[in-house]
Amino acid sequence: MVIVKLVIIVLFLLVGAFYVKPSNWHPFMPFGVKGMFQCASTVFFAYLGFDAVSSSAAEVKDPDRNMPFGIIGTLIIATVLYIGVSIVLTGMISYTKLNVADPVAFALQAVNQNWLAGLLSLGALAGMTTMMVTMIFSSSRLVYSTGRDGLLPKTLGKVSANHSPLHAMTVVTIVIAILGGLVPLDQLTNLVNIGTLIAFAVVSFGIIPLRKRKGIPNHGFKVPFYPVLPIISGLMCIFLMTTLSKETWIASLIWFALGLLIYFTYGINHSQLAQKDNSEK
Repeated sequence: MVIVKLVIIVLFLLVGAFYVKPSNWHPFMPFGVKGMFQCASTVFFAYLGFDAVSSSAAEVKDPDRNMPFGIIGTLIIATVLYIGVSIVLTGMISYTKLNVADPVAFALQAVNQNWLAGLLSLGALAGMTTMMVTMIFSSSRLVYSTGRDGLLPKTLGKVSANHSPLHAMTVVTIVIAILGGLVPLDQLTNLVNIGTLIAFAVVSFGIIPLRKRKGIPNHGFKVPFYPVLPIISGLMCIFLMTTLSKETWIASLIWFALGLLIYFTYGINHSQLAQKDNSEK
């Protein structure tokens, strides 16, 4: 399925390149730097696929070697393709006409490439399917780990006879289906983005004290340019969060309040760490 999507994207780049008009790139940044960063905080959603790689670390052979290759390789390939599609798409047709549900197919139809537009629509459908499966896969692993640690009901931390977190996967699928059916897509995208940006900021800043902890293995991949890169990464995540709308912040605060309620009413007393501390006392 991934190969099919890549082939369709490459086809679009090859065919669309013949219809590029450089005049469509003027002005190059019509909404300025502020508009660019506001867009970046939304487009950030398109890069979340690499997070699924880290969620499957426990099921990867030789993760010390393969995980960095998978994460970095995914980011590089996705970035190159996204930049290529953006350049060709905005070169084919003015950005003022692209505020439609299917901008790539619309641009191809505008240059009478209907066959490729139809093929691309099928690729988009396949892409949404694989993206949905990937998000369920990665999210269920996080819920499974949280349940295994006792922060959520332990039934979510159990695996089936096939060694898959069936209970966690079922709960995640139901929640995704409800949110996807009831919440507007743009609001849901921004809500996912702000949650992920907060998580990435915490991870970035958390690397700094983690490197200094005793008992941490020294072998395997290490974050380069420590501590400068983690600090820049964390600050950029915070900056992108500030460009999101007030409604997104309010929705995220409600979501986090719900999480804190679950933690203080259940997780704090049932976590493995709390039970370990109680046994030592």
